[in-house]
Amino acid sequence: MSATVDANVLLYASDEESPFHTRALGFLEEVARGPALLYLFWPTVFAYLRIATHPSVFRSPLPHDVASANVGGLLALPHVQTAGEAERFWPTYEDVAGDAVISGNLVPDAHLVALMSENGVRTIWTNDRDFRRFTGLDVRDPFGGR
Repeated sequence: MSATVDANVLLYASDEESPFHTRALGFLEEVARGPALLYLFWPTVFAYLRIATHPSVFRSPLPHDVASANVGGLLALPHVQTAGEAERFWPTYEDVAGDAVISGNLVPDAHLVALMSENGVRTIWTNDRDFRRFTGLDVRDPFGGR
């Protein structure tokens, strides 16, 4: 079974002030070890980099080189891989968007769901409840929320 994580899991793992920090860091270390593949889709990586380095979001934003090294450390693990849009991406996105009313902040979520679909990934670890709007996903909260 393969899975992916949403940017919020990566952010909590990096934000030592978050009440989810310890659990997110432990969870990420566990799933990154395998044996299942962990996909880091590029939109998630760049959302993480954008938010983790933003001074209006974190009281102590990460320097870009530190945030980038965090991503690099994950990508160096044998059970972690990336994937991007392939030739069938747009029809896949349209199918995903047709399953939910998409606008505003749901657009990047639909982008990620389309990438998941295109790459045969059904499970996403996130505490973002918006992903429950999409059909065919196994949405799991690593922090125990419903």
